[in-house]
Amino acid sequence: MAVIQWFPGHMAKALRQVKENVKQVDIVLELVDARLPESSRNPQLVEILQNKPSIVVLTKEDLADPQSTRRWVSYYEKTGQPALAVNSQKGDLRALEQKIYTVLQTKLTAQHQRGIVHKRIKVMCIGIPNVGKSTLLNQLLKRRAAQVGNRPGVTKAQQWLKAGSNLLLLDTPGILWPKFEDPLVGKKLALTGAIKDTLYAKDDVALYLLEHFLAQAPQELRSRYQLAEADLKLNLPDLLLKITHQIGMRDDYDRASERMILDCRRNKLGCYTLDQVPENI
Repeated sequence: MAVIQWFPGHMAKALRQVKENVKQVDIVLELVDARLPESSRNPQLVEILQNKPSIVVLTKEDLADPQSTRRWVSYYEKTGQPALAVNSQKGDLRALEQKIYTVLQTKLTAQHQRGIVHKRIKVMCIGIPNVGKSTLLNQLLKRRAAQVGNRPGVTKAQQWLKAGSNLLLLDTPGILWPKFEDPLVGKKLALTGAIKDTLYAKDDVALYLLEHFLAQAPQELRSRYQLAEADLKLNLPDLLLKITHQIGMRDDYDRASERMILDCRRNKLGCYTLDQVPENI
């Protein structure tokens, strides 16, 4: 697979702005995709957040395997990183607001003792493209204020938004890092839609999809593409061609690959989690 890279000028600028603004905020919401929590964490952003209160917010929990999501939240909490899973589309985000107050309790108590009782909490929202930042912000704001789109790169500039009487939210563009040291991370990000579809080979990502679901949920593949049990024993390229025929695309495995990727993103293959929780915690 060709190395996937995507670091246009607006991302470099946004990274500089995050470095500048992180000093001004009280807490950071680091949004990650619940389907790949670690693979969707930008190491450059994690480095910037050192010594700043933060919450890892696992978005799109409705698309991820529920048991895996619970284990990931537990993993982060055990390592001292506050974390919470949310369904930004439909969920009640009062738990997230409460989490913000809990993490900042010591600081807020100190402010109250000094007579500061109505100071808005400044919250920065960061993450990679298409992780659901604007959707979550709109839920917190209870109105459509941040631009939303199911594709990477919708938010182009940072903007401050008032939420209720207590929160001041800073929306930021999605930021990827310049190079994925592990090619597998690039495949995972491509599969879930964090990278523009013009920047990777569809068949490479489809082959990774097959590898994952053969190991984790083979019956989902059988059911979706009407495969026989024996088909699951084919090597990956042959299985891709078999599915191509099954869905009526003859030998056009590129189109078939694109269909499979979309099926995966739309949960036609069921809920799934690509990252496995470390066993040593």
